[in-house]
Amino acid sequence: MEPDSTGFELTQATQTVFDKLTGWLEAGIALLPNFVVALLVVLLFTVAAKVLRRVLGRALHRTIDNQQVARLLNSVVYTAVVTVGVFVALSVLQLDGAVTKLLAGVGILGLALGFAFQDIAANFVSGVLLAVRRPFREGNIIETSGITGRVTEVNLRSTIIEQFDGQKVYVPNAQVFGNPITNLYDGGDRRVDLACGVSYDDDLEKARQVALRAIATVPGRDESRDPDLVYTGFGGSSIDFVVVFWILSADDHAKYLHARSQAIMILKKAFDEAGINIPFPIRTLDAGDSLKELFAARN
Repeated sequence: MEPDSTGFELTQATQTVFDKLTGWLEAGIALLPNFVVALLVVLLFTVAAKVLRRVLGRALHRTIDNQQVARLLNSVVYTAVVTVGVFVALSVLQLDGAVTKLLAGVGILGLALGFAFQDIAANFVSGVLLAVRRPFREGNIIETSGITGRVTEVNLRSTIIEQFDGQKVYVPNAQVFGNPITNLYDGGDRRVDLACGVSYDDDLEKARQVALRAIATVPGRDESRDPDLVYTGFGGSSIDFVVVFWILSADDHAKYLHARSQAIMILKKAFDEAGINIPFPIRTLDAGDSLKELFAARN
């Protein structure tokens, strides 16, 4: 009797599993039209979001001067449209209860994610503040967190800075927003500071006049602003000075470097022709008493 009882229970369990699978299959077939409709709804909303993003992007580009804010609004609208499409698809699948529970859990999930992803939230908020306050624009040359280069993009997470050697650095927005930012170029002219020095034996007024006449011939200099020279102090082997001049629209850091290089060559040539010395640094080495005694014994 026991083998028959075991076989009966096995047959009953198999029949139960078969009935369950059959029920799921029938339910799946019944919901197949709804599933196709839900898939089409998601696809439709996705396409509509892309079209809306393109149209809205053009409109915001014409109406909003701050392109960072425009891109932010565009991304928010795109995400909102796709999210609405997902909820509509769930309703088509008769998952209204799941939708209600999902909406109720969004607040709790958001709170949990807020604690779990504080850095991401901070970068997002910082990106928004950078876009609104605009301490710099894309294309500006900035220095922040020890990184210097041209800003190529500001997205919701990071600020992309292209360094002068071509390498791109992704700096978190929170780090950029929370640290000092030096905007080296924001679309205007740029000043070049050139430090140098002359010998203590030279005539300082003569050196000043020679330097100013030389710097006035630098190519690309802003001729509406006269160059200036100020002596800064008594150095170890020279009297130090800084000569400053402006260059026009230094939109390229290479242009700034070439202007400073030209100024160095022109200033050196002018000093050589005028007999003005740019002294070498002087160093005094103390050999110590033992080495002095050694040299005295050899002599």
